[in-house]
Amino acid sequence: MVKEVIKGNFATAVAAKLARAEVIPAYPITPSTLFPEQISEFVNNGEMKCEYIPVESEHSAMSACIGAAACGVRTCTATSSQGLALMHEMLFIASGMRLPIVMPVANRALSAPINIWGDHSDTMAERDVGWLHFYAQTNQECIDLTLVAFKVSENKKVLLPSMIGLDAFVLTHTMEPVDVPEQDKVDAFLPKYESPYCWLDPARPMTIGSFATPEYYMEFKLAEEMAMERSSAVIDEVFEDFEKRFGRKYQKVVGYKTEDADVIMVMIGSMFGTAKAAVDNLRKKGIKAGLVKMTVYRPFPTKELYALVKSAKVVAIVERAYSYGHGGPLFADVSGAFYNMEKKPMMLNYIIGLGGRDIVPKDFETIYDKVKPSMETGKARMRVEWINVNEEAVKEAEGL
Repeated sequence: MVKEVIKGNFATAVAAKLARAEVIPAYPITPSTLFPEQISEFVNNGEMKCEYIPVESEHSAMSACIGAAACGVRTCTATSSQGLALMHEMLFIASGMRLPIVMPVANRALSAPINIWGDHSDTMAERDVGWLHFYAQTNQECIDLTLVAFKVSENKKVLLPSMIGLDAFVLTHTMEPVDVPEQDKVDAFLPKYESPYCWLDPARPMTIGSFATPEYYMEFKLAEEMAMERSSAVIDEVFEDFEKRFGRKYQKVVGYKTEDADVIMVMIGSMFGTAKAAVDNLRKKGIKAGLVKMTVYRPFPTKELYALVKSAKVVAIVERAYSYGHGGPLFADVSGAFYNMEKKPMMLNYIIGLGGRDIVPKDFETIYDKVKPSMETGKARMRVEWINVNEEAVKEAEGL
């Protein structure tokens, strides 16, 4: 294993090379551009045997991925924000055709107004397209989860595409030390992809993803959902295999000081490291606070998440995305998942860090201060609150 100090984008490109991806169509978009740049360099230097296809848009990139994957070869791409949104139509096709495409996504805010910094609005807007969702906290996780995604997606029990979220700039453009695994160990973990079906072949013409009338469409969609459900056990198996081979342990959800916590904050992505510092400070003050990080978002890890938070008085769901007219998408999912549980804590929602706004330890202490009255009274003061916003600027934006 080689230790390198690399950016998150570079880490995902290295993972694609280690996975021996055979076709990579890609279109550059900030802050994901380093991925196609690095892949083209790998190919040009002879370091990677791959068909790199520079296309005219992200829609075309995913279309080319679908065509390549339909021919039974290992395929991936990368994108971000507006680029992911432009792929929206094709994402349904990729999952509906059961194609194990892998795609790192540099999580970035959506316009308008134009913003190139990070939040989770882009991937959260695609949570219903039938793709598996992984989220990285560090650059090490960027490389590891990309490799894991290939193995899970290509499992014959699953055959669904995967996206790996990495926070814009915090991960994509920040240098961190990463253990890069040796090629022979990756080859043993992730052998050459052998499609379990007969795919496109000029010598054997066929139609894939063809017309389905109402008599058949629902059955296809249910089969897709059943594959998503099966992927949960496959993810556990792959995480276990990865730990045995590379020594790094992954779980769908990770708890930090949750055992006796009265308040547990649930979150996704790089902010978990910052939140740990805040929880350590709260603990020094005698406050029983804890954290949960979600590494896997689809399939939704209801059982694992509930096991970690069920004894808390309050679960504060902290997220970098918003579903207008309701609240955060993660909050909606947690609330829905726990709806029929006999014992469930009060759930409150806090929106933070949209458009790349800095997230600092004090923000999580502020969240605790807002949670405390609800915890003491047993009644939610406000179900959803936005953290660290300028009220005067909001009035200006409203034109008031």
